[in-house]
Amino acid sequence: MEDLEDLELLIATGTPLIFVETGDSARIAQLFQRLSARSDRPAFKWSLATGLVGVGADGAVPAVRAAGKPSDVLAQVLLAREPGLYLLYDLPRYLEDALVVSQLREIAGRHASTPHSLLLVGAAIAIPADLRSISARLDLALPSMEELEKLVHEEAEAWGRAKGKRVQATESAIKALTRNLIGLPHADARRLVRTAIHDDGVLAESDLPALQDAKYRLLDQGGVLSFELETTKLADVAGLANLKRWLAERRDVFLADAPPRGLDPPKGMLLLGIQGGGKSLAAKSVAGAWGVPLLRLDFATLYNKYYGETERNLRDALRTAGVMAPCVLWIDEIEKGLASEGDDGGPGKRILGTLLTWMAERKNRVFLVATANDIESLPPELLRKGRFDEIFFVDLPSAEVRAAIFSIHLRKRGMDPAAFDLEALAQAATGFSGAEIEQGVVAGLYAANARSEPLATAHIEAAIVGTRPLSIVMAEKMAYLRAWAKERTVPAD
Repeated sequence: MEDLEDLELLIATGTPLIFVETGDSARIAQLFQRLSARSDRPAFKWSLATGLVGVGADGAVPAVRAAGKPSDVLAQVLLAREPGLYLLYDLPRYLEDALVVSQLREIAGRHASTPHSLLLVGAAIAIPADLRSISARLDLALPSMEELEKLVHEEAEAWGRAKGKRVQATESAIKALTRNLIGLPHADARRLVRTAIHDDGVLAESDLPALQDAKYRLLDQGGVLSFELETTKLADVAGLANLKRWLAERRDVFLADAPPRGLDPPKGMLLLGIQGGGKSLAAKSVAGAWGVPLLRLDFATLYNKYYGETERNLRDALRTAGVMAPCVLWIDEIEKGLASEGDDGGPGKRILGTLLTWMAERKNRVFLVATANDIESLPPELLRKGRFDEIFFVDLPSAEVRAAIFSIHLRKRGMDPAAFDLEALAQAATGFSGAEIEQGVVAGLYAANARSEPLATAHIEAAIVGTRPLSIVMAEKMAYLRAWAKERTVPAD
């Protein structure tokens, strides 16, 4: 009833044009039917396919007159002397037509004498400036957790009746699936549940990745956000002991529907460090360890030449992340998209302002993981205490961690780490980052393949010795980075 009450309030307060942005035509038809049943005004609905038809209190829809064009139906509304309710499905597509906008403005201008109420429905609506002061948007309420759980049970029962057998499901799987439907309208949620049940009649937690991917595709922002299907586990990340412990302490609180009293869900962390040190891998591992979707925000795709569009792109992306919650939002190399010196009032400053506002005000469970390489480009506003729960510094790996990294990359390529002298390789790779160690393994494989030999310690060692790591090439910059981070950040390892 919440949607109906909101709609009746807009009509009662004299709003002539009400825009409803939705693709769920069945739901808006039901809402309009309930509205007309409670009103003494005549009700009509129009679409390009059906023209203008009347809507009776009993649901009957007698024909009125053909009105195939938007301007035709609006002309009929202008001629009508009795106030009516009008549901106009396809009309928002024509809001760039000057005649249509003029007719809508005229209908609104006569509202005092003939108070027509028009509901203009479309999947995406851009309201012209000429109509903004005489119109309002109606945002349909999204289904609650209880409504979604009921929907899951309804679809399971419907499948069971059709197939003559029961859907196999555990209560924990139903709860997990329901949680991941939050933020979707009824029709989309119902469609995803049907898809999850359809193939095998089983609702299991193994359905979650496909459901999360399908949910993201419904919300896709055209490249601003990407849904990362490939995450990793903390166990697959060598080192970073402090970071792992910090995340483990916060996992249950973040995932809890109702966190323990006095504890707010963790909001995010900033990972600073050298290039190739494992920051991106650590970001992916948070989502994998917590079992939530990972969304990556690419700042490069945000920018638009039109004023205000860049910030709108960011707001849309953050709104999508909110609908995907609980999730991890990863912003890689965040310094490249934010304001630096000389960007006075430019898009970088406006993006920073939008992001900081969201970070301070968001209530949904979106855990922000930002990574950065260049601390000098980071705006000081971003580093202020409280923006992130913690700022970690990811340094070069120790000898023990280097040996673990070699082991991980050898195992990933089907090799037995026990057949290699990991200690010698770790010693040879002093000053190497995780990414440089991986490339050492890859180079060793190429060398062994060229000689038609099985990979051995000597091949990798030769590749390592022949490489100059960033710790040597950029020694001064890395020394400065370590000195800066020593008093300002927490060591990740």
